[in-house]
Amino acid sequence: MQLPLWFEIATFVGLTVLLLADLALVARRPHEPSAREAGLWVAFYVGLALIFGVVLLLVSGGAYATQFYAGWLTEYSLSVDNLFVFVIIMARFAVPRALQQQALMVGIIIALVLRGIFILLGAAVIDRFTWVFYFFGAFLVYTAITLIRGHGEDEEYEENALIRRLRKVLPLTEEYVGSKVRVVRDGRKLWTPLLIVFLALGTTDLLFPWTASRRSSA
Repeated sequence: MQLPLWFEIATFVGLTVLLLADLALVARRPHEPSAREAGLWVAFYVGLALIFGVVLLLVSGGAYATQFYAGWLTEYSLSVDNLFVFVIIMARFAVPRALQQQALMVGIIIALVLRGIFILLGAAVIDRFTWVFYFFGAFLVYTAITLIRGHGEDEEYEENALIRRLRKVLPLTEEYVGSKVRVVRDGRKLWTPLLIVFLALGTTDLLFPWTASRRSSA
């Protein structure tokens, strides 16, 4: 059974609106969220996921709903490891507490966009070259083994090639300027470190399996 086209379109539109609204809310009121506020946001998004699964069940039956809950629970459990990496990045770049919520939100959106692009490219490649599927599977098994072998080691953030290059070529201010990404000083247009944080969060989430396997095998 295929999902109705209207349901797929409505899902993507709803997700886009939700992310943009969340980003606008964070950008308008940068602050250090309390534990209560953070807990309410977690409960809100968990509730949305549970409700979406029920709607999926009503629209398409149990197969898709089961697959969604299985995928969601898997991603949610794996995101705990990413959370530690995000904390390390925030500390590494000394991001002010009031800006961390915005930085994380933008970083996640960048990661979602990049993941979507790579998923589409990967699906196209696998559809044309079936053997690539086994290569990806072997890489995931290798990554899982190296992560298990390196479990318990101290996590360190290692900048990827893109971030290292940007830090060298972009004119950056030495300090954060509120939530601004670009400023003008003495007639010069400068980027703030917040841009590097956005890209570090977005690309690290995307490249996490590769960097983790390299770090564990080093």
